[in-house]
Amino acid sequence: MIFELFLQTLLEYSTSPFMLGLALTGVGIGIVLGALPGVSSTMALAILLPVSFGLEPGAAMLFLITVFVSSVYGGSISAILINIPGTPGAIVTQFDGYPMAQKGKAGHALSYALLSSTAGGLIGLTLLITLSPAVAQAAMSFRSPEFAMATVFGLVLLSFASGSSTFRGILVAAVGVILGMVGFDPLTDIGRFDFDTRALQSGIELVPVTVGIFGLAEVLRNLADGRQSLPPVPHIGRIFPSLGEIINQWKPVARGGVIGTFVGAIPAAGSAIAVALTYAQEKRLSRTPDNFGKGEPAGISGPESANSASVGGSLVPMMTLGIPGDPVTAVLMGALLIHGLRPGPMLFVNNPGFVAGVYVAVFIGVILTLVVGFGLMRVVAQIMRIPRALLFCTIAILCMVGAFAIRNSLTDVYVMLFFGVLGYIMFLLRLPPAPLVFGLILGPILEENLRRTLILSRGSWTVFIERPISLALIIMSLIAIFAPALTSLWERRSRHKM
Repeated sequence: MIFELFLQTLLEYSTSPFMLGLALTGVGIGIVLGALPGVSSTMALAILLPVSFGLEPGAAMLFLITVFVSSVYGGSISAILINIPGTPGAIVTQFDGYPMAQKGKAGHALSYALLSSTAGGLIGLTLLITLSPAVAQAAMSFRSPEFAMATVFGLVLLSFASGSSTFRGILVAAVGVILGMVGFDPLTDIGRFDFDTRALQSGIELVPVTVGIFGLAEVLRNLADGRQSLPPVPHIGRIFPSLGEIINQWKPVARGGVIGTFVGAIPAAGSAIAVALTYAQEKRLSRTPDNFGKGEPAGISGPESANSASVGGSLVPMMTLGIPGDPVTAVLMGALLIHGLRPGPMLFVNNPGFVAGVYVAVFIGVILTLVVGFGLMRVVAQIMRIPRALLFCTIAILCMVGAFAIRNSLTDVYVMLFFGVLGYIMFLLRLPPAPLVFGLILGPILEENLRRTLILSRGSWTVFIERPISLALIIMSLIAIFAPALTSLWERRSRHKM
């Protein structure tokens, strides 16, 4: 059924000038923003999220997903040309991409990245279509206790992999959960944490928080580093390698696509882990491992395939369980909630056409990125010469305009500015900002299912350990919380023994 809906939606989008124009716009913007250092995929989606409000849900997801997919490739452009990754997933690409560019083969490196990204994206989409219905079907057996503990597990995992200590991540996530409780209680209609302020009685809007903490905070961070311009961009030269050289990369591409999809499907694992694993795997399997780091094509093809495939993988937990796989899918999940759609297993039952539309959006994004990517390759190299101060001042203005456009309210602008400054302070304090947004998104879901469970069980907490799936999720959450401390303790004992 999903496959039939996929073909039907693909035909509908392909014959609609508006939808094709929207997709082309998203791809063009995504490639350019992804290629600019400091403008990550998350930041790109955050500042463009308000644009989707005036669109139908299908059109909104088409625009945002095409930006997402294309920005993933865009990050490799700056990694290859100036040795500065535009996105976290492109960190490994610079290891061999930049040396290849220094040898006068920047065009070849960009082509390897683009072709591998396309193939990896298609692998990720195939596994997304294959895995999602099965995961959603299994999640249909979940009840309130399971959804509550699945949300807790997701928050713990997202905090665990947030780039800081697990304790700090959980602490920030807890703040996000509390922020999600601001406003009128959905059951008792009593105000909570609003300090008798009318602006807070309707709760804290997700979009100003997202734009502030992922957009404005990154602008402040980049402006504070003092760099006014980027390193010189080398000459691209000949773009296409020989057909034989391209075909020789099919094994790294295939391996990277599979690794990227399955790693991306693990909540909080993200593309950075996927590309690192793929790079290590390719170097281990290579007959000439010493060539890695000196301009080896497999060092570009494998990681870029994994990077793009992780897009499809990260959509699996978001679509099936309602748990964002990474900060980018957290923004996408926020867009769904704003349009009145709650991700989870019931989305496949109640809105199968929309699910098919998400699959089509990924497919169109991957194909158009291939076409537009080759067309914009030299243009983006010129855009990268823009002064950083001008770039980020423009983005800051877009953040304010986007926050105001949500409800035509200055309150949302003040909220965005507050969380932008807060996000920068958190960066200085080495506190991860992403768990705060995760908590804001998942907090209401956790509260709803937790309260429903306790009402049905008449206040008994034992219901969470009496149900096997709920108990398993609790155990896995505890393992994720205490694993770093236990590992550190084990290492200390090992050193003392030596």
